[in-house]
Amino acid sequence: MSVHDGSWGDLLSGKNLAGSIALAGGVALHAINIYIATTVLPSVVKDIGGLDLYAWNTTLFVVASILGSALTAKLLATAGSRGAYAIAAVLFMAGSVICAAAPTIAVMLLGRTLQGVGGGFLFALGYAMINSVFEQRLWPRAMALISGMWGVATLFGPAIGGIFAQLDAWRWAFGMLVPVTLVYMVLVWLVLPARSQERLAAKALPVPQLLLLTVAVLAVSVGSMSHDPVWNLLGVAVAAVMVAMLVRQEFTSNLRLLPKDALRMHSPLLMLYLTMGLLVIGMTSETFVPYFLQLLHGQSPLISGYLAALMAAGWTVAEIWSSGWQGRGIRAAIVNGPVVVLVGMVLLACSVPLHGQGDWLILAAICVGLSLVGFGIGLGWPHMLTRILQVAPSDDKDAAATSITTVQLFATALGSALAGMLANVGGLNVPGGVAGTSSAAGWLFWVLAAAPLLAVFSAIRVSAVLKQEHAS
Repeated sequence: MSVHDGSWGDLLSGKNLAGSIALAGGVALHAINIYIATTVLPSVVKDIGGLDLYAWNTTLFVVASILGSALTAKLLATAGSRGAYAIAAVLFMAGSVICAAAPTIAVMLLGRTLQGVGGGFLFALGYAMINSVFEQRLWPRAMALISGMWGVATLFGPAIGGIFAQLDAWRWAFGMLVPVTLVYMVLVWLVLPARSQERLAAKALPVPQLLLLTVAVLAVSVGSMSHDPVWNLLGVAVAAVMVAMLVRQEFTSNLRLLPKDALRMHSPLLMLYLTMGLLVIGMTSETFVPYFLQLLHGQSPLISGYLAALMAAGWTVAEIWSSGWQGRGIRAAIVNGPVVVLVGMVLLACSVPLHGQGDWLILAAICVGLSLVGFGIGLGWPHMLTRILQVAPSDDKDAAATSITTVQLFATALGSALAGMLANVGGLNVPGGVAGTSSAAGWLFWVLAAAPLLAVFSAIRVSAVLKQEHAS
């Protein structure tokens, strides 16, 4: 590593330490909430019903997070850093209270939507402020630290959700988020300046693109509610049309979600976004993992929550390990990551559908598969994110920063909607029980394995461009 590259000691000392805590803490809170919800969701649907809307808990949460992410630059400009974090925290707490008190799945979905908006703000604020809080040499480490909070979430989220679920007190898992968020809000208020120096003017929002993005995800979700394949395919077709219209709008509008010309074939950003999105879509299979582990493999809510979190743990380990790589190491990380994810998905497709009921060999295969999926994503992730900030036009740096979360969250929402569709088509509810769940697991992992397979080719393109630049 060059002496000019920032070290972990530089990031976690002096004035940078306070900024690291503030930015990483919001992402940690958002991520812990996701793993709490994922872990308790089987208990929620058992108590108040709504198995056919299982994936909607994730889909609506993430769609709302996208809206929060897109609004982040405007929120920073109008409310300043302290005010932006305060608004995010209030929305997040309101959603948590509604989830804790939800008498039906419909009310739960409302709470998850509010949580999503607040969580989207917290998530995007961490990335959006990196280039104003830290020097450029610290960006890769800061990216890895913030993304590494998903590893922190794997320690606390499943434990909180699993313990409360086993005590038949899943509502308290959401309720305890309120005082924790209050403490964090006070911390941020003390640490961050009132206003970021680089956010001086509010910007208009690309409303048409946000609407098209939202309709695309909801079309797949609505189609997934039917067991008729015609409606499922119709939902996917509508989503494809919406995405095509979104791309066209990005080309012709002065207000964009992504940096200018990011979606043109010659753009160095296009293949980066494709690789990121495809890898995340593969990971959304994790939505149903706790349910599969409890029904097919006889695991408790606590154990199933921790096993599902192996994806995030693998992601964190790989990010921390690879974040300091340079040159050829960066290219190897970006290309080999999708291959590792593909191997993990195939292993899951072969092991999760089995009715093992605790067989340790099957559980070991599932654990390895989950870890490989996360590890493969994390391997090149900090370098792809840093690359986006580097190649974006100088007057589009804000759009580049927020585009990271926009692309990731859109891929998560779309992947979750597809996961719900595949699970329902595979038989999660019809015929139901063990046989239907096993079939649903097979459909889910085999079909979603196509995403990292496609990512292999886009990652090769990214690596080729990096190699050419290095040679010149």
